[in-house]
Amino acid sequence: MNINIEGLVSAFSALGAGIAVCSGIGTGIGQGNAAGHAAAAVGRNPGAKGDIMSTMIVGQAVAETTGLYGLVVALLLMFVKPFN
Repeated sequence: MNINIEGLVSAFSALGAGIAVCSGIGTGIGQGNAAGHAAAAVGRNPGAKGDIMSTMIVGQAVAETTGLYGLVVALLLMFVKPFN
């Protein structure tokens, strides 16, 4: 069995990219949780809908950055080859 360093780096890059994309799971759970709580808050106090929605949008944008960072890391690991 002949293992070269380029093949090993490519294999671990693919593994790391798969793990990095898994950050989208936490992003989806966090955004769904925020939307659910915002909907419940608007149901309790419809007069504060504007404040609740603007706060929810900012919170979801912050949560989304984690998923985007994971995607960027995955793309870098898959398409930036250190030996070429």
